[in-house]
Amino acid sequence: MNIKPLYDRVLVKVNSPESTTKGGIIIPESTTQEKSQEGTVAAVGTGKLLDDGTIMPLDVKKGDAVLFNKYGGMELSLADGEYVFLTQNEILGIIE
Repeated sequence: MNIKPLYDRVLVKVNSPESTTKGGIIIPESTTQEKSQEGTVAAVGTGKLLDDGTIMPLDVKKGDAVLFNKYGGMELSLADGEYVFLTQNEILGIIE
């Protein structure tokens, strides 16, 4: 299924949080869920529609690793994983 976000919307594939540390310690699910989440941008819209009718391009692009708040956006389950629709304003930053 191909999904093309509209305007300033971004489709992000959610990365599963690590449930075990390198030393083998198991991290409880409740602890990993409280943090901000990381994901990879799967698709982006054309840009933000401004009041004067022009479109401002987005700062993120397909393939960018991003950080976002767990409680933002709209969650979506697809065959290949968990996704979330966000506006660009809901993205906290790009991981470089």
